[in-house]
Amino acid sequence: MIYEICTETDPGLTRDNNEDAVAFDSLTRLCILADGMGGYNAGEIASGMAVAFIKSEMGRWLAQAGRNANSREVRRALEICVENANHSIFNAANSNPQYAGMGTTLVVGAFQDGRLTLGHIGDSRCYRLRAGVFEQITKDHSLLQEQIDAGLITPEQALTSLNRNLVTRALGVEDTVMVEVNEHRVETGDVYLMCSDGLSDMVPDDGIAAILRGEGTLAQRARQMIVAANQAGGRDNISVLLAEAREDAGKRGFFSRILGK
Repeated sequence: MIYEICTETDPGLTRDNNEDAVAFDSLTRLCILADGMGGYNAGEIASGMAVAFIKSEMGRWLAQAGRNANSREVRRALEICVENANHSIFNAANSNPQYAGMGTTLVVGAFQDGRLTLGHIGDSRCYRLRAGVFEQITKDHSLLQEQIDAGLITPEQALTSLNRNLVTRALGVEDTVMVEVNEHRVETGDVYLMCSDGLSDMVPDDGIAAILRGEGTLAQRARQMIVAANQAGGRDNISVLLAEAREDAGKRGFFSRILGK
């Protein structure tokens, strides 16, 4: 299985700077997205540190481990990298008054042939489009989600809640943090979307799904999401990462020749 990956990020219409950070490593198929928070430019520092640290450390581990690493090993390596990134951001915040209290959300995914090891902290999300069905495969670490889980409000009421952006977990805010890690089976044709809440707060899920199901290259659809979020108000920074799983055409041709097809 091969993967096409692309990213887009935009400051939106009301923010002076972009506190999101997004990156991927095409060699190891490691994907990372972070949405920073904090005064001054501290959010930008936190998200940038998180993405750079995890891309470097986790990318190095994946390159050395190769595709033979089992799911338990990948999960543990991811947990350790996130823990180390958390310490780095937390220590930077404590040693620089301008960065006090800074933190960031995180979504990080390692694609290995037919498997995705996915970790997240906070309310940045990962969605999957499979055979036309669009669904969120992460669960927000937010006050709003806790209220929904407790039956205090409905998902419909959550759409207009004033507590939309209150996260209950963030990277770098405390000396320890728990990253939620799950493994997902990947099928040919799957499209995965990682995004900051600058997209998910501005564009409803059915609107995002319509763009993903639409025409255009992966990069064009990523850009369409940025445009849609800005057309809806662009009240926050907007970042998206798209990854599409495809059958390896070379291997398909090889087996076709063997089978005489």
